[in-house]
Amino acid sequence: MDKKKTVFDYLGQIMILFGFMMLVMNLFCLFFGDSAKSISSLFELGSLGLSVKTAFQFLLIAALITGLRILFFTDTLIKKMPIWLRMLCMLSSVVLVIAAFILMFHWFPADRGQLWAMFFLCFGVSFLGSYLFMTLREKSENRQMEEALRRLKETEEKRNE
Repeated sequence: MDKKKTVFDYLGQIMILFGFMMLVMNLFCLFFGDSAKSISSLFELGSLGLSVKTAFQFLLIAALITGLRILFFTDTLIKKMPIWLRMLCMLSSVVLVIAAFILMFHWFPADRGQLWAMFFLCFGVSFLGSYLFMTLREKSENRQMEEALRRLKETEEKRNE
């Protein structure tokens, strides 16, 4: 039985995604910030961390990604699309949103193919990590549900004896 989600559930998803993004970006700042300072507005503070304006840009991305997730993975708007197509559309949309932010906020020079390749590599690694985490979480939840169902059946059988 699915619990009806509230605005607070979605705000929680935004904050979890934002927190993860901030952790990763601040680690990047520590390791690459000083050397990337002259190339990217993301690293304008070097190894000191992210600027407030960059943090707000990432908060907006987290909100947009959460909105895309709602669009593609709830049945309110899209009812008959297969899950693999929803995932493909979601991934494509997220890449487009981030690419738009790269261009709008000059996160790195758009004419540098190597930087785009690094972006796609980082995105791919992040996606695979997220996918593996979600798969493991789903398997764990399924095992818990199967165990609860088994206990419920045992209780029912004892009651019927």
